[in-house]
Amino acid sequence: MAMSGELMIRAFEERDVAPACALANYYIEHTVIHFGFRPDSVEQWRAVWVEGRERYPWITAEVDGVFAGYAKCGVWRTREAYALTAETGIYVERRVQGTGVGRALYAELVSRARAAGFHLLVAGVTMPNEASVRLHEGAGFTSVGTFSECGRKFDQWLDVGWWQMKL
Repeated sequence: MAMSGELMIRAFEERDVAPACALANYYIEHTVIHFGFRPDSVEQWRAVWVEGRERYPWITAEVDGVFAGYAKCGVWRTREAYALTAETGIYVERRVQGTGVGRALYAELVSRARAAGFHLLVAGVTMPNEASVRLHEGAGFTSVGTFSECGRKFDQWLDVGWWQMKL
């Protein structure tokens, strides 16, 4: 599906906190894509963004001036040797899925992560999720394996596939 509006990718800002939180909360409440169980508050969301924004890129997509999704990097593991590896997260509003918004977000996120000095990006995908697999592989990530039944949500065991991209 082609996008029918003007796409803008920009740095994540204060005005993005509430819509990004609402988008993530949809995935928390209705899907197995996000492993959270309880919705986050806007204050919790803001705190996570503020805490990491100096080190980790966060970006927003707008279509015709309306929030359409976000992508972010964050801590993958806390030990010092992992400092140049970041985990990515990307969520796109359902109304624009399949229109190129995710690809555009990832292209910019990768560019900003490289500029920030990261060496490796990692991404986990709840399986099965062919759309997310296509998105990650299309962005240049390669599959490195699957953790079997590592999560449990909505009374089902879930596998998580892992992808990485060397910058």
